[in-house]
Amino acid sequence: MPLPPATLPCVAITGASGALGQALLRAWHRRGARLIALRSSTAPLLLRDDAGAPIELRQVVWRVGAEQELAELLAGVDVLVLNHGVNVHGRRDAEATALSLEVNALSSLRLLELFATAVAGRSPDAPRPELWVNTSEAEIEPAFSPLYEISKRLLGQLLSLRALDLGRQLRIRRLVLGPFRSALNPVGVMGAEFVARQILIQARLGLNLIIVTPNPLAILLMPLAALGRWLYYGLLTRS
Repeated sequence: MPLPPATLPCVAITGASGALGQALLRAWHRRGARLIALRSSTAPLLLRDDAGAPIELRQVVWRVGAEQELAELLAGVDVLVLNHGVNVHGRRDAEATALSLEVNALSSLRLLELFATAVAGRSPDAPRPELWVNTSEAEIEPAFSPLYEISKRLLGQLLSLRALDLGRQLRIRRLVLGPFRSALNPVGVMGAEFVARQILIQARLGLNLIIVTPNPLAILLMPLAALGRWLYYGLLTRS
């Protein structure tokens, strides 16, 4: 299968081996995007479209802590989806704490800054680069995994803070997702394919705060939390 022409958007997705990562790759494929799967596994990823044909995608192996190695690649990306994460469930030891913070928060922050730097020199006439960040519903509600909640809340807070400046050069979309079935949460109530479709539908509608959850409380609270942070950080910090 020939690669899509370069005029189509280039979409890179971290956590591409997971249930949502694969579902997002398929969803973007339906829209004709050029795809880059950013993965920690060296095993080949074989995805098929709705007709059963293999999906053409570039597979790049990377590891948390080595984000700088992706700088050249990110310079050609139009949409970067930060979707990688880890869930240590009931652990609370020092190793689990460090792992959760590094993977769920600090790695995404480094990639955010790296992407902003990589696309800074683009022509103002070019399409505005987009950064999509999966912070999850754990930003504001219990996820029955304290370290997962803490690290995701940190990511959400840092995203709100940095968006005050980086929002001028990037379109930043926050993905607040309820429990979907995956290796991190095998008892999720939503399917990853459903979640991926809903994400792209809301993005097409122009939403920057994308919420996919059966929980009405999260739908009510998350916009208020995002607005509160924008006002608080905007008043108490400077560029």
